[in-house]
Amino acid sequence: MFVFAAWNARWVRPGGDDWCFLPVVRDGGLSAMVGKFYFHDNGRLVNAVLVWAYARFGDAGQQWFAPVSGVLILVLLRSFIAAVLSAARLGVPRGVPLLVASMMAALVLFGSPNTYKTFYWPAAAVSHTLPPVFACAAAIPLLRATSRRGEHLALLTVVLTGASLGLLSEETSVVAAAVLACALLISSRIFPEAHRRFLRASCAAGIVSIVIGILILYTSPGSLHRREEKHAATMLNPDSLLASLYGFREIATTVLTTWQYLGAIVAGIILGLLTSDPLGRRAAGKKHGLVAAAGLGTLLVSGYACTVITYPVFGEGVVSSTRLWNDYLLLYILLLVYAGALAGGALRSRVRRTGPVVVAGAVGAAGYALVCVALAASLAGLESNMITRAHDWDRQNRWMHRQAVAGAQVLPYRRLPLSKMTEPFRHGGRAKWPASCIANYYQVRHITQATKLP
Repeated sequence: MFVFAAWNARWVRPGGDDWCFLPVVRDGGLSAMVGKFYFHDNGRLVNAVLVWAYARFGDAGQQWFAPVSGVLILVLLRSFIAAVLSAARLGVPRGVPLLVASMMAALVLFGSPNTYKTFYWPAAAVSHTLPPVFACAAAIPLLRATSRRGEHLALLTVVLTGASLGLLSEETSVVAAAVLACALLISSRIFPEAHRRFLRASCAAGIVSIVIGILILYTSPGSLHRREEKHAATMLNPDSLLASLYGFREIATTVLTTWQYLGAIVAGIILGLLTSDPLGRRAAGKKHGLVAAAGLGTLLVSGYACTVITYPVFGEGVVSSTRLWNDYLLLYILLLVYAGALAGGALRSRVRRTGPVVVAGAVGAAGYALVCVALAASLAGLESNMITRAHDWDRQNRWMHRQAVAGAQVLPYRRLPLSKMTEPFRHGGRAKWPASCIANYYQVRHITQATKLP
């Protein structure tokens, strides 16, 4: 499924914000991109660097982003799961961390109602898909630290990641800070006594560094301009808070009724069944209950906070802009895996015969495969739409380049929407953005709406 999805990335073509990023990088490089974000757009300095990293390769960067980021996400999640199991001293067969991480990555990337924006569109993935994975990755040195030098390296990783998250994604920063604050509150019950001081210091360092990053972003000219333009001060108005609550309720309903997320529970059950020291043992029952309850509370609080932050910008669109959900969906998936692992561990510890355990494992494997088939089927449907747009885009792109080289200053442009990607002349031609960016891309004065392809 991953190979199929990566192969389809060859059909990715610029759209939405890409039209604006590509000319800036082409004409001014990294400094121009950083200046655009810091002084004009939103202040996200790390976001600007990541955009430059793929946009500097033009259309090829757009197409290679999905395969490269998909592999990176899979590797980081696999390393995170392995580190968690190692820190908890839970023995599993060698391939289990990859099995669990694969399902998690598949649900993050392909379980969204809009896979194109989550996985294939770099502008959205950089802001909302990658940051939660980076936050998980920062925990790997913490979980692996066994010496004073390792602890110092882990603290440095946490500080750098926290500050980077603050300059990359406000929503993921909120989720990460909420998780760290929750861990601090229940640290005396969940952290081993020998490492409690170090882990508490790590949580505190992570929160402080996130706040520092957010402050740098918040005081930037770009962030000030964005807040004024989008009336961000209204986010704390009672009407906005209530509308955000209704919006988050709709989002939660959609996520809870998306059956593919059961794949995370199935992966967790398989993990629990194959763990040598069952997760469901009674001695740790209270600790697991506390972690589960705290995790659920953190998910609800941070998810609602993310909706409050984005509501002034997107309005009722926070419900349909599914890429915005990704900032807290990984936490949801982690909790489902945890719940499944507890269930699998409890079954293994309470059933003496191997027969029921084998049957449960077989059912879990079948469920795992079923989710993969369903996700692959949705990818196949998206592929046909991507191919159609790519062919039309290439045809129009060649014609517009020829006209621009011939000296034309006004060019007609046919809208080529895909998966709710922003194209100019929406709403009956009234919404012009990003028409000016498309004109910059082709180096002409402006574009007009065309009714058919050239």
